[in-house]
Amino acid sequence: MSRPATFADKVQNAFARAVLGGALLLPYRVRVALVGRIVSRIVAPLAGWNRRVHRNLSYVYPEMTQSEQTRIARAVTDNVGRTLIEIYSGEEFATRALTSEIGGPGLPALQAARDAGRPIVLVTAHMGNYDAVRSKLSREGFPMAALYRPMKNPLFHRHYLKAISTIAEPVFPTDGRGIAALIRHLKEGGIIGIVADVASRKAPLLTFFGKPAHTPISAAEWALKYDAAMIPVFGLRQPDGLIFRIHVAEPIGADTPEVMMQGYNDTVEEIVREVPEQWFWVHRRWKLSDEAKLTVTERPPE
Repeated sequence: MSRPATFADKVQNAFARAVLGGALLLPYRVRVALVGRIVSRIVAPLAGWNRRVHRNLSYVYPEMTQSEQTRIARAVTDNVGRTLIEIYSGEEFATRALTSEIGGPGLPALQAARDAGRPIVLVTAHMGNYDAVRSKLSREGFPMAALYRPMKNPLFHRHYLKAISTIAEPVFPTDGRGIAALIRHLKEGGIIGIVADVASRKAPLLTFFGKPAHTPISAAEWALKYDAAMIPVFGLRQPDGLIFRIHVAEPIGADTPEVMMQGYNDTVEEIVREVPEQWFWVHRRWKLSDEAKLTVTERPPE
């Protein structure tokens, strides 16, 4: 049950609705570029996102220059803005996503699992626009269920849920009932998509970019329990800023959940090193539990 909206919620939602509603009146190409610029030039500095990007980059790329960090920070937050307005663009976005080329070493395994009726766990990351993956695959014979994290602002959440549901369904909230529905979908031979590059202090401590990083292992546990293929997939934004390439990486082989999720982390890292501008460096990906802080010597960025 959502909490009552506060005055701050109302102000934030009114600003978001004004920006998004105004942008939707513009031609698609113009609106995507405009919201990207608004987020990178106005929202990101005010929200402190740029400072966090710089701290994270300094942590894993200590040799990187300040000018390069600034370039990546601007590109990352521009991508965030583009992703947001794309989600709200509904069928216009879906039409663009449908033109995405799809390839990669894991594509034959994905097709084979689908054709065999085998459950599939697709693991992606906060990179490019992961909804391009959901939109493209759902419309090309890979109907996918996904989780979403409810927004803290209940007013914003209402129209956000409507927007992501327009792209593809079903979507389930990250609560007990939603996760149960997602697992049921998988158990019945379906395809699920999980964004797994998040820090959960209750999760095991694996590594990402050679640094300790709590990594949830649920996706691997579900894949093992239901004999599902576990395949990393990413929606990478192309140089024009408007279309995508769907990259299907090598499947993650069955092993312990920790080994499988370390394989996932390594796959994400490989892609991020190729296109650092597209990963969400704003995340506190390396935040540690109090217990982990007692054993880790190098202090991660907060």
